[in-house]
Amino acid sequence: MPGDRGARWTVRELLTWTSERFAELGIEDPRVDAEHLLAKALSCSRVDLYLQHDRLLDEAERAPFRELVRRRLAREPVAYIEGQRGFHALDLELRVDPRVLVPRPETEHLVDWLLENLRPAPAPLMDVLDVGTGSGAIALAIAKARYELRVTAVDRSADALALAADNAARLELGERVRFLQSDLLDAVEDPPGGWTAIAANLPYIPSADIEGLAPEVRDWEPRMALDGGADGLDLIRRLVAQVQERKALAPGGWIYLELGIGQAGAVEDVLRGAGFEAVGSRVDYGRIPRIVGGRAR
Repeated sequence: MPGDRGARWTVRELLTWTSERFAELGIEDPRVDAEHLLAKALSCSRVDLYLQHDRLLDEAERAPFRELVRRRLAREPVAYIEGQRGFHALDLELRVDPRVLVPRPETEHLVDWLLENLRPAPAPLMDVLDVGTGSGAIALAIAKARYELRVTAVDRSADALALAADNAARLELGERVRFLQSDLLDAVEDPPGGWTAIAANLPYIPSADIEGLAPEVRDWEPRMALDGGADGLDLIRRLVAQVQERKALAPGGWIYLELGIGQAGAVEDVLRGAGFEAVGSRVDYGRIPRIVGGRAR
C-alpha cells in the first residue's frame, strides 16, 4: 500500500487499491480478499465496510491492514490470515492454520449426501467414522446436525487432531465426537455391527501435479494432506480395501469419498470392484463430479 504514512485514505480507496494489487498478482477474488482483510483489521464485518465506504482511516487504523496485505501478497491463504473459515449451512466457524487444509465448499456436498441417507430421527444411535478429519469439518458438521450420531474422527496427524479437538470444544461438540490418531483404519476399532457411514476426504492430488498448484495450496497447506500418490488414489484404494477386508461397514452402510477432477470414474470402479452397490457420484457447485459413494451389501 502507498508509503505516505501521513495520508488519510477512505475505506473505498483502500479496497480499490488493494484489489488492484491482488489482481495484478493473479489472486482469485481480489476484491473479496481485500474486504475480508480490511474487516479483520478494523474488527468489523464486511457489511460494515459497505456502510462506511467514505470513512477516512488514519495511520493507526491502516497499519494492521498493511501487515495483513503483506501476508496475502506472499500468497498466504486468507483463511490462515483470519484464523478461521466458515463451513456448511450449519454455520460452523472452524479455526484453521497450516496444520490443516482450509475447508472447501466442495466438502459440504459430502456432508449433505451423508445426512440425506441416514435413517430419520428418532433412530437408534448410529456410528459414523470420518477418516482424515483435518480441521474436523465433516465430523463436527454431522454431529451438530444429528444428535443420534456417535462420531469418531481420525487423522494420522497429531497436529491436525489437536486443532480438530479444539474446534469441537469451542463448538460445544467435544462430548459428541471422539478423536483418534490413526493411519486410515489401522488404529480404529469397528463398533459392533459395523459403521453406519464412513466419510473420507483423503489426499487425492497426483504427486506430479503438486508443484503446479496455486501458491496458496502448494506453499502453505500441509503436503501430507494433498499428495495422493502417482494417480492421486493411493489412500482411497487403501481405505476401500480395508473397509472391504474388515467388513467395517454395517450391511446397508455407506462410504463417501471426496476426490479430484476427472477421478470419479476410477473411484466408482474401485467401489464396484470391492462389492459395493448403488455406486454413484455427486457434483459440486461447478458441476464437477466431486463425491463418490457406495452402499455395502
